[in-house]
Amino acid sequence: MRFRSPRPVSRKSTRLEDLARLAGVSISTASRALNDHPAVNDRTKQLIWKLAREHDYPFRRYMPAGPIGAEATIALVVPRPQGREGRLSDPFFLELLAGVGEAARERGCDLIISHLAPATYEDVAAAMTTSRADGVIFLGQSTLHAAFNRMVETEARFVVWGAELPDQLYCSIGSDNIHGGRRATLHLARLGRKRIVFLGDLDPPESMQRHRGYLEALEGAGLAVDPDLIVDAHFEVESAEASVESLIRRGVAFDGVVCASDQIALGAVRALLNAGRRVPEDVSVIGFDNVPFSRYSRPALSTIAQDTMKAGRLMVSKLLDHAGQTVGRSERVPTELIVRESCGG
Repeated sequence: MRFRSPRPVSRKSTRLEDLARLAGVSISTASRALNDHPAVNDRTKQLIWKLAREHDYPFRRYMPAGPIGAEATIALVVPRPQGREGRLSDPFFLELLAGVGEAARERGCDLIISHLAPATYEDVAAAMTTSRADGVIFLGQSTLHAAFNRMVETEARFVVWGAELPDQLYCSIGSDNIHGGRRATLHLARLGRKRIVFLGDLDPPESMQRHRGYLEALEGAGLAVDPDLIVDAHFEVESAEASVESLIRRGVAFDGVVCASDQIALGAVRALLNAGRRVPEDVSVIGFDNVPFSRYSRPALSTIAQDTMKAGRLMVSKLLDHAGQTVGRSERVPTELIVRESCGG
């Protein structure tokens, strides 16, 4: 079927009949599409939902899962995993989800978590065009940077949690990872640590930027970069523990560890204690995220805090305050050094 776009109708008087005419379908088909009926194909649904949004047709009232009295609905979509992305069980993402949820509640909005896990541009396009929400938050970039850049050409109702990357066209909200990595490393250097490990997965953009801050700090402190001290570890306690155990077995000398997350830091501390190394007397450890368990571990983790409440408010406001127009420039949330027991001062 070839869809034609007749002249727009008045937004104040849009009726079901008008949507059907604009889409070139019958009134019954338009009604079924608005109710997400399986008898209507996805292409037709996408067209009719798009027309309903453009002409302010109150189609959300027809949706069984729609909110009652909500000002708007925001959908949360999590891309396929890369590094830590895609794992809602990650303590940091639970904190970030709470930040988005509290911000949505303050604005009188409903928040839904989508079952979709996009991995390609086509997946992102489907997540946007089939969404009945007023805006979409993608929780992480994964490998979708180019797809998000392309999506900006036709869609403005989304924002991404993640790092700001070169040639980026879409809006992202994320932490100042470079400053955080630099601050953690410089703190250990000021404590007299000379051989400082960077422990983390270098593929995800956020971790890559934290590593960049680490390198800048070493240069600023006059410390040499030793490739043996840049150690891969996924965002899991067990992976970090295994990586530090391997480092110890190989006889690599080190007296400080900057970790790409608190989970990684917890694994590092476990490996050090199991090997008879004292934390922080022998080795200082700093994490990243300031998730709740970091203050209750033994020793309590020094860490770089990310302001998830502010991040949630920024993402929600970017979506709701621009009314379908471009959501504006990307922004970085400040990071803060939290000194506890694991670094020794």
